[in-house]
Amino acid sequence: MPELKLIPKSEFDRLLQSGLDQDTKLRLFAEMCRLNTLVEVKKAGSGHLGSSFSAMDINVFLYLELLNVRQLPLNDPGRDLFFSSKGHDVPGLYAVFHALGIISEEQLLKLRRLGGLDGHPDIHIPGAEANTGSLGMGISKARGMALAKRHFKRNGRVFVMTGDGELQEGQIWESLQTTVHQKACLTVIVDHNKLQTDLPVNEVIGLGDLESKFRSFGWTVERCNGHDFKELRRALSPQEPDGKPRIIIADTIKGKGVSFMEEISAMVSNQGKYLWHSGAPADEPFQRGFDELLGRINNLLSSHGQAAIQLKHIPVEPSPKLAITKQYVAAAYGETLVNLAISHPDLVVLDGDLSADCKVREFEKQFPDRFFENGIAEQD
Repeated sequence: MPELKLIPKSEFDRLLQSGLDQDTKLRLFAEMCRLNTLVEVKKAGSGHLGSSFSAMDINVFLYLELLNVRQLPLNDPGRDLFFSSKGHDVPGLYAVFHALGIISEEQLLKLRRLGGLDGHPDIHIPGAEANTGSLGMGISKARGMALAKRHFKRNGRVFVMTGDGELQEGQIWESLQTTVHQKACLTVIVDHNKLQTDLPVNEVIGLGDLESKFRSFGWTVERCNGHDFKELRRALSPQEPDGKPRIIIADTIKGKGVSFMEEISAMVSNQGKYLWHSGAPADEPFQRGFDELLGRINNLLSSHGQAAIQLKHIPVEPSPKLAITKQYVAAAYGETLVNLAISHPDLVVLDGDLSADCKVREFEKQFPDRFFENGIAEQD
């Protein structure tokens, strides 16, 4: 493993205390959090970079400019609430929490480790407002929080982020109509990076005209560039109450910030499949991504007369001794399905956007008329 270096919280403090304009601070803060996300996932050996990077600018804008959580303690019932429904983008959120002092450096570097930070949000972690279970539950949970605030006459707004692939879940559409009927006040942000796992959303289960669909359920809808802070400010600015909950469709790029992880280049180099949804990068692409992010951060600092980032070296831990097996369970599953299909012509495979993880791509390739992709829609 290459030598790992982290941006310490003191460097984020220096940035926030500088005289730079707000949008420059936001841009630098987001890029610095992307670098730390890359490091924490590399050290963990697993995690989700593509979605963490697409959501990063939204998360940074919310926590630095919109939410009141920096002014109120985490146990204050009147604070704003925000959580991610998709959940696997949490390494990026952890990086923001570390930068704001919500979690420690030690915690950040124990991603997916016993006694450390979970690979999906859990409410025992400071700053985590909700656990992530099956996808599609986030708007329902946010509605419950909003109704509780109304019942107890508590201040604070409620925000929840969903993925675009997550919109294939039936519970999403149930929760849309109920939220309007119950006049619950909340804001949903769709991280619309147009990719799920390793294929475009439109190739899995297309979503059609989202704006019209959401409006037909009675929601107020805004659309913006999810990497442009001026656009985010416009879309998320407080509005005159109209009795309707709001949905912000934020157009983003999966893998944003590392050129070879960004949507188009990543798919072209991997035969039309996205490579960086999950898993830690190997040493060479890790170092390339790290150098790209650090170079851009320092160039931006230098152009504004600011000193370069001071990095903190992370001690390399010895790798644990593991029992080695040549058999990978998911691979065996995929191979066995192909073998069975040859002698069982009535065998078909129904998939829920897990063909890469469950290693059934070879079945899909050899028996395309017997493979049915259903997207992230467990009940269906």
